[in-house]
Amino acid sequence: MGRLAGKSAVVTGAGRGFGAEIAELFAREGARVVVSDIDAVSADATARRIVDGGGEAFALRADVTSAADAESLTEVAAERFGGLDVLVNNAGISSAGGVCEVTEEEWDRVMAINLKGVYLCSRYAVVHMARSGGGSIVCIASASGVIGQQGQVAYNVSKHGVIGLVRCMALDHAADGIRVNAVCPGTMRTPMLDALSAEQLAALEAMHPLGRLADPAEVAQAVLHLAADESSFTTGSVFLVDGGFTAM
Repeated sequence: MGRLAGKSAVVTGAGRGFGAEIAELFAREGARVVVSDIDAVSADATARRIVDGGGEAFALRADVTSAADAESLTEVAAERFGGLDVLVNNAGISSAGGVCEVTEEEWDRVMAINLKGVYLCSRYAVVHMARSGGGSIVCIASASGVIGQQGQVAYNVSKHGVIGLVRCMALDHAADGIRVNAVCPGTMRTPMLDALSAEQLAALEAMHPLGRLADPAEVAQAVLHLAADESSFTTGSVFLVDGGFTAM
């Protein structure tokens, strides 16, 4: 019996990278998983790997910035699995530039995906969770969400917003038995870093006191902990998995 045995879960942005890591870990721990991504092909690939490995999953394309897609995502998950126990708000994008460099269009895009998407998916998920007596929402924020940084104003602000949203939802829905927490990773080795040079990667590693970047599998364990019943007294928390980055 896995730590999520009998539970149903939706993971957004699960077509590749960190989201795929979470979805596959959840399946190995016994969860029935809805693999959601705006890229249907990559979502299908993740779901196929889970099924081929003996797990239970299906893929569903969804744009988290669309209220209709967010509502449909949670509705289909609840109908298919008889309820919704866990939502992982992982979908997100990066952005670079200070307040004078980031265009209005880029600002709106980052806020729509990184923050509005969390709001919309959570809004519809809590309806199903409340009906069944509770659940767990885990939002992927960032170490950037607890500190100020140069040259990434839109991303940084969006992740600060996710943490604020987590804390408010935790208070608003505690009586419904719904726990809401944030995981704040440091820099992980994901496909988003493929374009960086060896020198750029080395500079990123040096920013973390542990002297390396995180393996997504390490951070996924924190998500699993917050999704599972073992963290039943944890809500409104900001869980840093950053290799000491914010301790400097």
